[in-house]
Amino acid sequence: MITSWDAMPDQVTRFLYIAQLSIPKELEERFAELYDREHIPSLMKVPGVHSCVRHRLVWSDSEQMPEYLAVYEVDHADVPKSDAWQTASNHGDWVTEIRPHLTVRRHGVFEKIREFVPR
Repeated sequence: MITSWDAMPDQVTRFLYIAQLSIPKELEERFAELYDREHIPSLMKVPGVHSCVRHRLVWSDSEQMPEYLAVYEVDHADVPKSDAWQTASNHGDWVTEIRPHLTVRRHGVFEKIREFVPR
């Protein structure tokens, strides 16, 4: 079990950038297409971005929980504020076809403070 950063290997990504999004049902297909084929590939080219995993909500204890979640592993908390990220994020049809129609758009960066693994 890893219980502190002193014990964490150097290659471990310490920061997660999350995007929580909701889109009207009639745009979900185009949303998925542009997110997977355009938006994520652009962001994956940004220095300091290691991966992205997309999720769809199955259930929640909150009516306000957005339906979609994207989790990016990044080197630093400021990667999503970088010029390279902003340029990649503002690229392509995503900006005009999807972004204006998002009914919820929340972002945040989380720092890993502890990791537990099975023995």
